[in-house]
Amino acid sequence: MKRILALLMAPLLSTALLSIDDRGIGATPDTRPDPVPMVAGMTFVPSGDFIMGSNVEELRHIAEVDEWPQRTVWLDDYYIDVHEVTNAQYKVYLDSTRAPAPHRWLNGNYGIGEDGLPVVSISWDEAAAYAAFVGKRLPTEAEWEKAARGVDGRRYPWGSRFEPDRVNAGYTAGTAAAGSYAGGASPYGVLDMAGSVWEWTSSLYRPYPYDPGDGREDPAARGARVNRGGSWYYGAWYVRTTHRATADHMYRRIADLGFRCAKAMPDRKTGAQRRTS
Repeated sequence: MKRILALLMAPLLSTALLSIDDRGIGATPDTRPDPVPMVAGMTFVPSGDFIMGSNVEELRHIAEVDEWPQRTVWLDDYYIDVHEVTNAQYKVYLDSTRAPAPHRWLNGNYGIGEDGLPVVSISWDEAAAYAAFVGKRLPTEAEWEKAARGVDGRRYPWGSRFEPDRVNAGYTAGTAAAGSYAGGASPYGVLDMAGSVWEWTSSLYRPYPYDPGDGREDPAARGARVNRGGSWYYGAWYVRTTHRATADHMYRRIADLGFRCAKAMPDRKTGAQRRTS
């Protein structure tokens, strides 16, 4: 029924929503440091519009209702990790903070040879705490999608067709070391945005259109948070750049759910980080 209603309403809402300008205050390049500073392990995503969500035609054939309506969204400059946080990186954090290890680790340690695997079985709170510890944060749902699909509305990070050689997905043997599928890089050079492990975002799971001012980006709010990217256990439909999944923020027993971090661009004039778009 929801799909039928959405299709009936689509002609009216699509036109209205696509005309909305979501530009943020202070998002102009004149306050961007020149040159743009490099951040180790991260890639820079410049400010600008991108297409978020799926259109009516995709809704009829491949997309889910919660990916609609499609909208043009403006984001400020930001950085995002090139790959997911690994076991080795997370272990450094644990050793420094004495935070509890993932429940799948044995005696506080991951398995031999698993240094480069994405850390999994992490709750949203744990992921957010790690990000804060390293001076970063979780990406918003919008930032995640832009980094994955670029500005040309790609269905997968590399293009419009599913290509199994570019991604660890489709019921494979399990997670692979972060960065193993270079051919699946996004337009910004971000790796593993499709498959391998699902990834937490900062955003509460709420209906589109995406609006960062409606409370969905409140870090203190309780509720289910959005996961993106699919995993090795899921097929082509789930690893699309627009697919949305969800898990309660406290839940940490998902063996194919990890995360990556993001970071705002410092303002050239003040040195302070810009707000989350």
